[in-house]
Amino acid sequence: MSTEAPGAEAAAAKGLMIPLPTPSLVLLVGASGSGKSTFARRHFAPTEVVSSDMFRAMVSDDENDQSASASAFEVLHLVVDKRLEAGKLVVVDATNVRPEFRKPLVAIARKHHVFATAIAFDVGERVCAERNESRTDRNVAAHVVRRQSQDLRTSLRGIEREGIRVVHVLRKPEEIEDVRIERTRLWTDRRDEHGPFDIIGDVHGCCDELEALLEDLGYTVEWDPAAGPHGVRVTPPPGRRLVFLGDLVDRGPRIVDVLRLVMTAVQSGAALCVPGNHEVKLLKVLRGRQVTIMHGLAETLAELASTTEAFQAELAQFIDDLVSHYVLDDGRLCVAHAGMKASMQGRSSGGVREFGLYGDTTGETDAYGLPVRHNWASEYRGRATVVYGHTPVPTADWLNNTICVDTGCVFGGALTALRYPEREIVSVPAARQYCEPKKPLIPVAPEEGRTAQQAYDDTLDIDDVIGKRPVSTRLARWVTVREENAAAALEAMSRFAVDPRWLVYLPPTMSPTETSELPGTLEHPAEAFAYFRRNEVPRVICEEKHMGSRAVIVVCRDEATAKKRFGTTDGRAGIVYTRTGRPFFDDPALEEALLSRVRRAAEASGLFDELGGWFVLDAEIMPWSAKAQALVRVQYAPVGSASRSALGAGIEALVQANERGIEAGELLARMRDRARAASRYVDAYRRYCWPVARIEDVRVAPFHLLAAEGRVFVDRDHPFHLAMAARLAEADGQVLVATRHVEVTLGDEASERVGAAWWEELTAAGGEGMVVKPISFLARGKRGLVQPAVKCRGREYLRIIYGPEYDLPENLARLRNRGLGAKRSLALRELALGVEALERFVRGEPLRRVHECVFAILALESEPVDPRL
Repeated sequence: MSTEAPGAEAAAAKGLMIPLPTPSLVLLVGASGSGKSTFARRHFAPTEVVSSDMFRAMVSDDENDQSASASAFEVLHLVVDKRLEAGKLVVVDATNVRPEFRKPLVAIARKHHVFATAIAFDVGERVCAERNESRTDRNVAAHVVRRQSQDLRTSLRGIEREGIRVVHVLRKPEEIEDVRIERTRLWTDRRDEHGPFDIIGDVHGCCDELEALLEDLGYTVEWDPAAGPHGVRVTPPPGRRLVFLGDLVDRGPRIVDVLRLVMTAVQSGAALCVPGNHEVKLLKVLRGRQVTIMHGLAETLAELASTTEAFQAELAQFIDDLVSHYVLDDGRLCVAHAGMKASMQGRSSGGVREFGLYGDTTGETDAYGLPVRHNWASEYRGRATVVYGHTPVPTADWLNNTICVDTGCVFGGALTALRYPEREIVSVPAARQYCEPKKPLIPVAPEEGRTAQQAYDDTLDIDDVIGKRPVSTRLARWVTVREENAAAALEAMSRFAVDPRWLVYLPPTMSPTETSELPGTLEHPAEAFAYFRRNEVPRVICEEKHMGSRAVIVVCRDEATAKKRFGTTDGRAGIVYTRTGRPFFDDPALEEALLSRVRRAAEASGLFDELGGWFVLDAEIMPWSAKAQALVRVQYAPVGSASRSALGAGIEALVQANERGIEAGELLARMRDRARAASRYVDAYRRYCWPVARIEDVRVAPFHLLAAEGRVFVDRDHPFHLAMAARLAEADGQVLVATRHVEVTLGDEASERVGAAWWEELTAAGGEGMVVKPISFLARGKRGLVQPAVKCRGREYLRIIYGPEYDLPENLARLRNRGLGAKRSLALRELALGVEALERFVRGEPLRRVHECVFAILALESEPVDPRL
């Protein structure tokens, strides 16, 4: 469509209004000196304008260097492509006076399903020449301006046939001055509508079932001849709104009633509706076009024959006004009859409308004579939840954040609605089979007992985890994984990790306290209390730190629950893995014995009934040697053995020297001190080691109930978590043990002294130390999220970490300079990722989304952080 600017008088009165939707492409067309750049600066943000002059300067340092034009336009086209891909408005400030200049730009717009608008500046050769003469930055020859002006006039005769949707022609400088640009939205853009919505699949004339479904959803339907032109009134529950996904007509027994109900609901604002392919075919008939009467169209035409011409005309206009799809709720929801790829959402083109009506067809037909459709949902990676219909399935099932809610009501199935944002599915069964399907309804999930998503997740894509990757989290916004860390994680995950379907969480690392200034002490509770006080945490809980190995325990009530919730096919009903995602036990029988103990305790304590048949625990498993036996044998025991042997021999030699009258008393005393330190070092690690031959030799101390069906328990405080763990321990009485703890009120000196004294008591008795945590699972201070836990280890335990003689004054002085910044940053990032992984899993998101977070934690573990911290 071409529009001429109004005359000078009209322009002065109101000016030409040019509506521009986002995203869209705007081509400024005109000879040099016609005012394009000035117009662009006045009406558009600098980031929205791409200028040929600017890119010539970027590639050649001279915007007048015409020899650089090819390179300049190559970059310009790339920027246009990327901006349109991102859904932005882009304005091309170049002459654009010849079709070959415009063609690649229009092709980019078509590729991204956006409108191309041209604003032509036909101000005349003389005006352009005068302006160019006064320019000091650029000298454009008169013959160049003459040729450009001629090319413009030639172009205006056929520019609309190039795929440019609207052309605005401005002929006088005063007209250009008075132009107004109005930013508009495409018809598909309803981002400001947040629902909640009730989205209903293909009705196909099944009005009895539609009324029953609406009643279940809380809507009131009243058939009353006095209720408006269609004799029906639809009253929604407060705040809710219906969305119909098309295919209202054909096949069913009450087609006109369905149309009356839906048209009324849309006209009253109680509903939105998108067209289905059956409505589009009906519209052709209503507009007098010849079509093949099949697929239930005969039933629709028979019912419509008894309606008035006015109703049929209104129906034709209603269908014609329907929009291919809608993007709702700030882009988090997309509704379309047959679905919508991410690259098409919020766009408008013939291709977008075609996809919304028919899906991704291959052009082939199957054995039943029906179109073969590509499963676009299996490749969907978009942000928006896509709800669609069109292809009937036995049950609605999620796949990659998409769901088909056409459950074949007219074929004897059910009429289904999705409640959004609740993600609740509500269905009513068909009263009977009204029509025989041409082919059997094929389930989205190919294997009984597993969802479509779980079947799809059997294969993970390496492209989802390699390379530098920012991961979005609720707690820390973005966490970036570096490429080199991702490579290390991929090696560990592919060679050593458990089945990724079980990997729904990895725990964060834990930072120690700041160093203490007390004599002979590296870590002390006072520093932990001070840290949390500085971060405005009023109360903390001090938990006994069990000297074992961190483990994540996933427990299901039975194999069927595991298969349904985790998609596993190995017959297992749970797993125990390390904080790096590896199997905790080398002996599968020992692992199963532990899971059986936890399972029986969960049944006896009633936790399975409360939690929905499965849960995830964060725990410590003892003894330390159960997992670290090789480490003890290879790293710690040789140090202890060599130290005691060498120091013993040295002491004996010094004693003999003293006996011979050689003064060695000072050195002998020092050697004896070192020998005592070596002995305490051996005693320290031996305290946490004992043989494990059967499950009764193991002790498990759970301290976090992380997640269960429909819940992630990071909103509950630590006393809740410890109470739930204590219920398991009480029900078992042997293998499962409770974690001792005390609460401390910060700023209360007496309370803090009690906490410190308890630490002294624990460590004097051979305990590792304690972990100090905010009472709440997640706490925020002045600078955001605070450490989820700070460990405070005992003096003797630290010999294992820093060596037998770490507490010598000169060694302590050096160790007090240790830096905690990297460790604490790592802990917060891993906490955010771990919580995000659990929340994504509980929401039922694809495994690749859960795995993204878990993999990122494993990648962060390869960052260079002092392992002794």
